Amino acid sequence: MSELILMGGGGHCRSAIDVIEAEGSHHIIGVLERPAFEGDDVMGYPILGSDDAVADLVGPGIGVLVTIGQIKTSKIRERAFAAAEKAGAFLPVIVSPHAYCSRHADIGAGTLVMHGAVVNAACRVGENCIVNSMALLEHDVAIGDHTHIATGARVNGGVKIGPRCFIGSGAVLHNDIEIGEGAIIPAGSVVRSSVPTCLSSPDQQGVAHG
Repeated sequence: MSELILMGGGGHCRSAIDVIEAEGSHHIIGVLERPAFEGDDVMGYPILGSDDAVADLVGPGIGVLVTIGQIKTSKIRERAFAAAEKAGAFLPVIVSPHAYCSRHADIGAGTLVMHGAVVNAACRVGENCIVNSMALLEHDVAIGDHTHIATGARVNGGVKIGPRCFIGSGAVLHNDIEIGEGAIIPAGSVVRSSVPTCLSSPDQQGVAHG
C-alpha cells in the first residue's frame, strides 16, 4: 500500500477520500491546506501544512493527489499539480471500485475517476482531471489535461474536450463535437455543436448554453 498526500481539504477532498478508502491501495498520510486550517483534520486525516510544504513532505514512494475542486478555473489545481511534479512526487491514477474504466482506455497521471463513472473503450483522459460521480465518457472521447467532468455529465462518442475545461453536472454533449480549451459548459446544458477555445479570464470564459 503506497502512501498518499492530498493537496486541498475542501468538499472535493472529502469525496476523494471516500474513493481512495474504497479503492484500498493507498494510505492517506494527511492533507495540505491553507495556513488558517493547520492543526485541523479532514475526516480524521491531519492537515500537515500548506501547499508550500509539499517539497519537504514528498519522499521515495510517496504520492500526491490534487483534491482541490474546479469550476470557474483550473489554475489552482494546475499550480498544485506542478508543485507536486517539481517535488518529484508519484502522481497516481485513482479509479473508484464502483466506477467502470475500460482496459482499452488511457488515463493520465493524477486523474481521479469517482463512484459510478463510466470511462468506455478508446477514451483518452489527460493528466490532473476529475471524472466525477456518475459521469459517462463514451467510446473514443478525448479529454485534455486539467479538465473536470462534473457529476452526471454525458459525453457521447467521439467528443474532443480541450484542456482546462469544466463540463457541468448533467450536461449532455452530442457525438463528435469539439469543446475548445478553457470552455465552461453550464450544468444541464445540451450541447449540439462545437464550442470555441476560450483563453480569457475565468469570468469571461466561453460559456455554451443548451
